[in-house]
Amino acid sequence: MTPTVPGFDHHHVNVADGVRLHVAVGGSGSPVVLLHGFPQTHLMWRHVATDLAKEHTVICPDLRGYGASDKPADVDGATYSKRTMAADVVALARALGHDRFALAGHDRGALVALRAALDHPHAVTHFLSLDVLPTLDMWDVMRGTTAAVGFHLYLMAQPPGLPEQLIGAAPDAFFGHFLDIWTRDAAAIPADVRTAYLDASREAVPSIVADYRASAHIDVEHDRADRDAGNRLVMPVSVLQQDWGKALGFDAAALWRAWAPDLDHRTVSCGHFMAEEDPAVVSGALRDLLGR
Repeated sequence: MTPTVPGFDHHHVNVADGVRLHVAVGGSGSPVVLLHGFPQTHLMWRHVATDLAKEHTVICPDLRGYGASDKPADVDGATYSKRTMAADVVALARALGHDRFALAGHDRGALVALRAALDHPHAVTHFLSLDVLPTLDMWDVMRGTTAAVGFHLYLMAQPPGLPEQLIGAAPDAFFGHFLDIWTRDAAAIPADVRTAYLDASREAVPSIVADYRASAHIDVEHDRADRDAGNRLVMPVSVLQQDWGKALGFDAAALWRAWAPDLDHRTVSCGHFMAEEDPAVVSGALRDLLGR
């Protein structure tokens, strides 16, 4: 059986013309939306979500192009822009009865959450980012041989055709590689969850590639326009990150502070999949954020 978030109900919700998001919803109270990363689904939040559901309405969607959500073809390079995906999230929350909500994202989901917080400050009350840099800063720090850790960013930035063919030829090897090397505690992603991630990713190669391709093109344009205009995050922001700055030679907190004046930046000791490896740290950081 495919694992689920215990005690959560599942829905498909229309968020745009011809696009429905699959979402797990549980608990009651003020709303918190949790956005998953790569190569995962909403299931990555299973521990954090059940904890937070004691106090909050917790909304865990599969992003457009991932999991059981719809996967429209990318016809114009904007279908998987973070602006489009952020609009999905705001529409989802509104459809569930919430005009304002706290928002947390991991990896790709954090980029969607960042764009939602910039584009929809009236809707996003608090923002938590897990283990990612804003897109512009990410590309700026990826230099020299150290950039090899992000080879997938460059692969999926290529024009349509080759990346999809290469990844589609061995999807389990490709996606499983990241589940292996980014995890310090292998037991944090048990066999049934790993299988669910691989099954979902195998069926979503074109849309996952389109998501990453957007971050090398249209997402850069949107972020640069905001930076040039001096747009910044107006809500309280918390960031949990591995110490990538020490490894790659940058000050992660300073990069984030340029976007988020009201920032709490913390370095963690667990691996990339921190919501699964150390959910108590993530839940605690989110509760601290909501108290600001």
